[in-house]
Amino acid sequence: MIYTNRAGLGVRAVANFLDFVLLATLFATIFYFVTGSFSFNFANGFAWQTFYTLYLIILPIIWSGYVIGKRICHIQVKRVDDGNVTFFNMFMREIVGNVLLGTLTFGVSILISAGMIVFREDKRGIHDFVGGTYVRRN
Repeated sequence: MIYTNRAGLGVRAVANFLDFVLLATLFATIFYFVTGSFSFNFANGFAWQTFYTLYLIILPIIWSGYVIGKRICHIQVKRVDDGNVTFFNMFMREIVGNVLLGTLTFGVSILISAGMIVFREDKRGIHDFVGGTYVRRN
């Protein structure tokens, strides 16, 4: 099978970085107006992790596989059958494939996923296999 228009590790990393910076800035600004202090220490807390994970699950369902960073970088999460992602796909991808496996393996699965994205022809990591997804360039 020929895999065309698959997003590699570099563009995925840039999209994730953009998401983090944009959302952290928004969250820090809201935190400032609520508490009166401007700090990024909230990024270590449970509330931030919950918010960020829900963002990564819900927005792609609403926005046809995009989050803000992916939209900026012109990449999109799709199901392996080229359909739009569902709640089940994104839950399995983010919660099971990233959070749960990443925690249980002390981050080793994240490093393996990065290697898979770099070296596999289909550019799919562990979280893509768990979620039944891939990331494509538009």
